[in-house]
Order: sequence, then C-alpha cells, then structure tokens
Amino acid sequence: MNNEKVALISGAASGIGLALTQLYCAKGYKVVAGFYDKDPHDPEAAAATLGEFSNNATWLPLDVGSKESVKEFINEAVSSFGKIDIVVANAGLLRSSPLADMSDEQWYEMIDVDLTGVFRLFRDSTQHLSDGASLVAISSIAGGVYGWGDHVHYASAKAGVPGICRSVAVELAHRNIRCNAVIPGLIETPQSLDKKNSLGPEGLAKAAKSIPLGRVGKPSEVANLIDFLTSDNASYITGQSFIVDGGLTVKWPE
Repeated sequence: MNNEKVALISGAASGIGLALTQLYCAKGYKVVAGFYDKDPHDPEAAAATLGEFSNNATWLPLDVGSKESVKEFINEAVSSFGKIDIVVANAGLLRSSPLADMSDEQWYEMIDVDLTGVFRLFRDSTQHLSDGASLVAISSIAGGVYGWGDHVHYASAKAGVPGICRSVAVELAHRNIRCNAVIPGLIETPQSLDKKNSLGPEGLAKAAKSIPLGRVGKPSEVANLIDFLTSDNASYITGQSFIVDGGLTVKWPE
C-alpha cells in the first residue's frame, strides 16, 4: 500500500471541486475525481487544467444520486489505491422553483443529490477510510445560514449537511477520523453564474456590493479552506461548520 494521501472528490469537473482537485494534485495527492457524465462540464477539459500534475488524478463517472454509482466509484478507488484518506462531498444540484409550483419529484431529486448524496459517499467510504482520515461536505450559505426564496428544496438539503457532518464526527472519532462542513457564501462558480437557477453574472455583481470585502469569492479560496481542514494542521478540528463569505453574514444591513 502506498503512503501518498488518496483523496476522493465528487463534482470535481468544475467550480470548487476542480479548484480542489488542482490543489491536491499539485501537492502530490492521488485524487479520484468524480464527474457527472450528464453534466456539461467536460472532464477532459478539467483534466487539461492540471498540466504537469495530470497523472495524479483518476477521473471516474459518479452520480451521487445513485447508490450503485457511488458504490462503483468507491470500489474502483479502493481497487486502484487500497485506501482512502480524504473524502470531499462537493457534488450538488441547483434548481429554482417557487414553493407553490414545486413538485414532489423536484423536492426528492434535490434532497437525493444534495443531501442523500453526501450520506451515500460518506457511508460507502467508511469501511475503507484510513485511521486519521478526514471528511468534508459542502453546504451553502443558502440553508446553512440564510433562507432563499424559490429554493426551499435546495436550502433544506444544504441545511442538513452540517447535521450529517456533526454526527459522523462523533461516530468516527474513535478512529481519529474527522468530519467538517464548509459553507460557501457567494462564490463565482458555474452554478452561481447560472441566470436561470441562481444569481447570474449581474446578480453576483450586485450582491458583491453587500459583501464587506467588496467582491464575490473564488473557488480556490474555498479549496484552500478544505485543504486546511483535511490536513494534519487541523488535527483537533471536527464536527464544525466553517463559513467562507467575505464577511457577508456578519455585516449589519444598511
């Protein structure tokens, strides 16, 4: 068995997931990068951004809404590397729908991907985790802190993510396995730039005026926090939720 850290990342082909994949690969980690094959983000294009570190990433299809897909993803990772040191549950779905028009199917799809998907990835990784491993799941400022109109299903799913992380942190602490949640604020990702389901470029620019630091965040700035939380430097941090928002949630409304 090799001594390099092995990291699993869902939703690795864009946004925060891709930024983290780039960071881990540059550090010499072996990254099993999950991508959704029906997603518009091309894993080959994502792989090309890794440059000289591209050999450190193994790209595998992953649908966190499917228990079979998650099991296959985990099994292939373990078959290739024999262990798992880091799991980052980053994959997520974002859709807009007014409450009165929201169907049961829309509700269940969102919960299945954004909440149950985290549970599946953590559950199926557990028996393969190295003692001292670290888990991180991505929540959102929508649900994790604020409400968001026309996004009740999304906010509900994201509000549940810290609960998963707290409970996993308690349950796996005897193996020195840590689990934390990250709550991104307004980050410039393909999801937030989607005008139909999120704020879009104009909405982000307008929202930036309310952020104390005067701008929206970059995916790499969230990736840097995840890197810290999954490193030995965070060895006494578990069961916590960390907001990355440029000060948005601490500013008194004007």
